[in-house]
Amino acid sequence: MPRLARQSERPNHRAQESRIAMSQYQPPFRADTVGSLLRSEELKQARRRFHDGETDYAALRAVEDSEIRRVVAKQEALGLKAVTDGEFRRAWWHFDFLEDLKGVEGYNAEQGIQFQGRQTQARAVRVTDKLGFDPAHPMLDHFRFLAGTVDKATPKMTLPSPSVLHFRGGRRNIDSSVYPSLDAFFADLADTYRDVVAHFHAAGCRYLQLDDTVWAYLCSDKELAAARERGEDADRLQHIYAEVLNHALAGRPDDLHVSLHVCRGNFRSTWISEGGYEPVAETLLGRVDVDAYFLEYDTERAGGFEPLRFLPEGHKQAVLGLITSKSGELEPADTVSARIAEASRHAPLSQLCLSPQCGFASTEEGNLLSEAQQWDKLRHVVDIANAVWQDD
Repeated sequence: MPRLARQSERPNHRAQESRIAMSQYQPPFRADTVGSLLRSEELKQARRRFHDGETDYAALRAVEDSEIRRVVAKQEALGLKAVTDGEFRRAWWHFDFLEDLKGVEGYNAEQGIQFQGRQTQARAVRVTDKLGFDPAHPMLDHFRFLAGTVDKATPKMTLPSPSVLHFRGGRRNIDSSVYPSLDAFFADLADTYRDVVAHFHAAGCRYLQLDDTVWAYLCSDKELAAARERGEDADRLQHIYAEVLNHALAGRPDDLHVSLHVCRGNFRSTWISEGGYEPVAETLLGRVDVDAYFLEYDTERAGGFEPLRFLPEGHKQAVLGLITSKSGELEPADTVSARIAEASRHAPLSQLCLSPQCGFASTEEGNLLSEAQQWDKLRHVVDIANAVWQDD
């Protein structure tokens, strides 16, 4: 793959350092959130009625609007400085966005994505034409609505990372008559996401999160073996994805804070991959030009904190996902604080933050806990962060 970023577009550590200096006032925040929230029964029923043809989209939109206003107010009341719309207008964390890119179509696959003991609905995406970003993409309006509902908090937009369009399907889901060369595909993918970043910034977005399961899959022997079986050069993928991301983010405005959320799978409280960050840490933490990383650390599947040594000192932040979104039981606060202290032996405490390890509903079905437990979890994040970083 040809190098995508020009010499002048290498990571701007000076700009990143200025962001870090104001970390308690700018994203990511000491207490932060990944994004998705459990859908209420009212919202689920409204979506069912719409898909069954019983109501029109205006009726569904009215329920979505009301429920988004409710959860935004709740997040702010808990003390979160960044809030999301809970992904309430989506069925999936990724497919809904990807299907509205130019050149991408969704389709009903032969089977769903296999998690530990559970399988998702049979849905997938494929590339059928030249990639591009349509300025009429519906999620721009979704963000504008979110921004109009917040009071003092920062509205945060969550989108799937570009690598998500490639990894699971690979070459077989990219029309070879459109892209005979994968180099051309990756170049267009990077350009498309560069347009994504520009359009969301123009819409007022100042906190953008790219959700990316793929970096965790690259730490999994099982997922790497599956990629090789699909014909991928698995050893090169982390470098290719880093180049795509860096090109997409090159030259972005200094007031746009971009984070990358790394997840090992999150569907109905189950997971897909396991393995510590060590195989990708040097590339991911040292070379990918984002301001922060949301890193899953709620179970032993994520390994230890040693890979945090690759976090450039003074330039980036790591948001530790020590609070699980997969169950309702609250982690002992002293245990979480102790783990933050352990992580600070590998990266400065000033560059660390706290969040759940993932969202609470990466798909509309949601994880296996109650809404009350969800709010307790987010309040727990805020309380622990306030105690650990009380000087902020």
